[in-house]
Amino acid sequence: MHNKTLAELKIGLAKREFSSVELTRHFLDRIKSLDENYNSFISVTEDSALASARQADTNLSTGEASALCGLPIAHKDIFCTNGVRTSCGSRMLDNFVPPYNARIVDNFAAAGAVVLGKTNMDEFAMGSSNETSYYGPVKNPWHTDCVPGGSSGGSAAVIAARLAPAATATDTGGSIRQPAALCGITGLKPTYGRVSRWGMIAFASSLDQGGPMAHSAEDAAMLLNIMAGFDARDSTSAERKVPDYTATLNQDIAGLTVGIPSEYFDEGLNPATEQAVREALAELEKQGATLKDISLPHSHLSVPAYYVIAPAEASANLSRFDGARYGYRCKDPVDLHDMYMRSRAEGFGDEVKRRILVGAYCLSAGYYDAYYNKAMQVRRLIKNDFESAFNEVDIIAGPTCPNPAFEFGAKGDNPVAMYLEDIYTIAANLAGLPAMSLPCGFVDEKPVGLQLIGQYFEEARMLNIAHRYQLATDWHQQSPAGIQL
Repeated sequence: MHNKTLAELKIGLAKREFSSVELTRHFLDRIKSLDENYNSFISVTEDSALASARQADTNLSTGEASALCGLPIAHKDIFCTNGVRTSCGSRMLDNFVPPYNARIVDNFAAAGAVVLGKTNMDEFAMGSSNETSYYGPVKNPWHTDCVPGGSSGGSAAVIAARLAPAATATDTGGSIRQPAALCGITGLKPTYGRVSRWGMIAFASSLDQGGPMAHSAEDAAMLLNIMAGFDARDSTSAERKVPDYTATLNQDIAGLTVGIPSEYFDEGLNPATEQAVREALAELEKQGATLKDISLPHSHLSVPAYYVIAPAEASANLSRFDGARYGYRCKDPVDLHDMYMRSRAEGFGDEVKRRILVGAYCLSAGYYDAYYNKAMQVRRLIKNDFESAFNEVDIIAGPTCPNPAFEFGAKGDNPVAMYLEDIYTIAANLAGLPAMSLPCGFVDEKPVGLQLIGQYFEEARMLNIAHRYQLATDWHQQSPAGIQL
């Protein structure tokens, strides 16, 4: 059962080939026996998962099944879950049990999904390798001496290792797409505002966006149908009708124009990765799409702009974690100032501290205009580049990451080198555009991804192109060696 896609499992449940309890128990058993190899879960919610599965079987038997009734998933540990620890991968929130659900969590509950647990992640979603988690790094199921990508590395790993068929995730600068590429799965970052951020612990509020991770574009479409929609509690939520993302998956892509940015095929791109991406683009061309060279002239500024804007917003968002209201508090503080200082110093990891310091500096008197304001101006230029490009093309395609998965510790002493792993993904967040990654080959037996970037609220078109590509290839069906029981 663990080798089936979400869509295949849904059919199996409908035909009563297996029950939801059997399916859920199967994945829980796999987590128990295999996750010690990957460290992909922070919390496993076995009792509540089996209770949900029993209810799902009752609903299936009476014909009252909702969209994902009885299907197991996992949530990234950044989404608040009522009565379940939500740590955000940090010591600061190790003891935090929310009294409410994030909007996404409620949506999946209403759809009848069975939640297996909460997945590991970079602390407060700050990282590109899943090495910053308080609970230890997640290992890439393809090569356990390599990183799975971050910050949604836990969600990517549980899918790649067949510990869950699908998972929720978040993307601030590539945190869905980069781990999807490195773990050989499909991941989608929707348009900013398409998915509610209510109950999603904030990193950088103008960049964060929740999205799905799964084996295939079809599965991602099923998940996005549940996740997307207006939420009055989120002031950035888009009040737009949500289409059925599965309805247009099989449309012909002949006649579409695919833009190929020259800046995404520079000297920093691994040659073998480029070859895999070029072959994927050739497959789209074979299906009738037209490839067109384009330029995104300010894309090289996306990394420096992002690492001003995101830390600045993080420094503001994380100011609430001070040991006073909830979360970690240092032992035996001598006074209020000591409590604030030691609680934050002990509760946050090094990467989070680094970004808070950078952000506070960029927002300080005398530096706001020189750094933050200038970065926002650059952000506008990057957005303008995309708007100009979409006057000529229907979709933009290129590599998701410059390299396949790297070994643990390879970039730990060089934060800039780590940040450059997101060089092709960050621009979509700065512009608020939807983007996704899908498997397109291997380099040194490690997966690499093809990235698609779409026009605002055109997730359906991206999913259509990805699905058509996956009908013609089997990269997304490949699995790491040794994952089966």
